[in-house]
Amino acid sequence: MTPAAIPILSSITELSHPCDAWIVDIWGVMHNGARAYAAAAAACHRFRRGGGTVVLLSNAPRPFRAVAHQLTAFGVDPESYDGGLTSGDVTRGLLEAWSNRSLLHIGPERDKGLFEGLTARLTTPDRAEAIVCSGLWDDTCETPANYGALFEALAVRRLPMLCANPDLVVERGNKLVYCAGALAALYAEKGGEVIYAGKPHLPIYEHTFAALERLAGRALARERILAIGDGIDTDLLGAHRAGLRSVFIASAVHLPGALNALTLEELFASRPFRPIAALSALA
Repeated sequence: MTPAAIPILSSITELSHPCDAWIVDIWGVMHNGARAYAAAAAACHRFRRGGGTVVLLSNAPRPFRAVAHQLTAFGVDPESYDGGLTSGDVTRGLLEAWSNRSLLHIGPERDKGLFEGLTARLTTPDRAEAIVCSGLWDDTCETPANYGALFEALAVRRLPMLCANPDLVVERGNKLVYCAGALAALYAEKGGEVIYAGKPHLPIYEHTFAALERLAGRALARERILAIGDGIDTDLLGAHRAGLRSVFIASAVHLPGALNALTLEELFASRPFRPIAALSALA
């Protein structure tokens, strides 16, 4: 049986009821890594004024408090959301179990906040007992291919890798850059063990449901929660696994061209899940 076509909407308004809460991706929905999407913030603000709860959920490999500062700097109105959670927050919880290990951090200096206040011992590749990957050391010029020889050596030693950002690529302005998920995929190809902290894996959703319950002051039925994101294999797959309806935002990660019925159908034809609607942008 042919599934029904995914409706393409210009506004999310008609999906707001009946709905108690939105779980909204950040990078690609609220901003593009360089500037805020004003219409997205306005849509979230309007939903909150109507009594809804908005939690931002990101695969950013930094604690949400750091991401919140970045959101404000980009121009995202803090009144557009109630709270947020990142894969960095989940990573910090997992790192507590590795407090006695010497860790190799693969990622830029800006992600060092992951370890703030923890007893983590950061070291060199030859001395490491485990790996924490938050991204490329320099995503302005490197690709995963730069890490092939290093990962072969680390995988032979059976060092586990904790991936703090399962995204493969993300928009930064008008270009795509590699994320920690691309390095984790390469490490797995080399035979390494990878533990993922963020979307689409269920632990981050369990934390998110708990946060929603605190913010709303009551338990929320999952059928009244809407997940909104641009990552098909992170935001939408994660929503599917968590038993949530989802809305696809067509960013350049999957659709560098215009959103239309044909390209939308091609994206989801072979996948076991489909969003209830698609928009060119959250508005």
